[in-house]
Amino acid sequence: MSFVAFVSGRYLRTRQKRAFISLISALSIAGVTVGVMALIVVIAVMAGFESDLKTRIMGVRPHIVITRKNHSFNAYRTVLQTVQATAGVKSAEPFITTQVVLRTTNRAAGAVLRGVDANHAREFIKGLNSGRLAEQNTVKDDNGKIRHLPGIILGKELAASLGVVRGDTLYMISPRGMLSPVGHIPAMVKFQVVDLFASGMYEFDGTLAFIDLAEAQKMLRMPDAVSGIEIRLNDIDQVDATIHRLTQKLGDAYTIEGWKQMNRNLFSALQLEKTVMFIILALIVLVAAFNIAGSLVMMVMEKRKDIAILKTMGATASAIGRIFVIKGLVIGCWGIVLGTVSGVTLCSLLKRYDVVHLPADLYYITTLPVNLKMTDVLMIASCALIICLAATIYPARQAAGVDPVEALRHG
Repeated sequence: MSFVAFVSGRYLRTRQKRAFISLISALSIAGVTVGVMALIVVIAVMAGFESDLKTRIMGVRPHIVITRKNHSFNAYRTVLQTVQATAGVKSAEPFITTQVVLRTTNRAAGAVLRGVDANHAREFIKGLNSGRLAEQNTVKDDNGKIRHLPGIILGKELAASLGVVRGDTLYMISPRGMLSPVGHIPAMVKFQVVDLFASGMYEFDGTLAFIDLAEAQKMLRMPDAVSGIEIRLNDIDQVDATIHRLTQKLGDAYTIEGWKQMNRNLFSALQLEKTVMFIILALIVLVAAFNIAGSLVMMVMEKRKDIAILKTMGATASAIGRIFVIKGLVIGCWGIVLGTVSGVTLCSLLKRYDVVHLPADLYYITTLPVNLKMTDVLMIASCALIICLAATIYPARQAAGVDPVEALRHG
């Protein structure tokens, strides 16, 4: 065992004459433990929220959207074939989107209409039974005649605001109508509600309505034209590389956006919140580091005579400094290890058991989502270790600068 490690171990194992120094060391370990544990739990919960939110959004929205820049998106089938042949693309389908008004007998609500291919939309919308859009729906009119109505699928919250259920009928009003001698007449078509879907997010469930692509083209007077092409990828993390390949194939006439660009405000806000919470909770570790520095400073003042004797025996100033650095790091490492074990254990319990319940009327989930990443744990432990190391620098320099003559004269 080296001289520095031996003396550091003696200082750690022996009882100080002043119990106050031992108390501060224990509080320092407790402070680092609480700070590291809180950081691990909070970062894991926020990562869980972000992952769950991304899963829900990607269950409704595509990974990539292609739109035409300056002209209507005609002859989209050629572009569709090019996209489907691109590496990394799992599926691609055309769509139409616009804003409409849905009206029942005594209620009305605005909605975002999406025209989708009834045979393939189930690949895009989680929980959407899109095959019902292609079915022939028959109802009797006021005269008793059988009429065939196109189907519409509504979000659960939108259907509740309109007061409709499966099998009910409603009118869809679009501003894209026709000119008549009395002026512009909005287009109004009757639909039958064939199904409801629930994505788990009020933004989608309260605004989205789906109809067959052919019905949307007919109603909006867009023959052989669409709003764009939506794409699903085999790997969602390869969105940037896929956009680059599509841009090279399609040129500058099209706008290609990935899910990161389409949801950048939301995920940027989540990342900023995660960073701020990390900084705030890191202050707990910083306060504990001040306690480490304080206990080391008091120990240096108490051990001035011992330091002077060691120097007269040949110990260098750097060796004396390393003694107190090691002592401070051991205190910090104990706190980091205990905090890491406590944080990982608490995250495992939160993930396995529904300990915390969230009100369903305020949040889109009822339990805390936990997504513990080892990279986050290593980052938190490394930052805590750096803070503890920085706290030992001043006491170590103070110990290294002790004058043995003065210390022995006044000791």
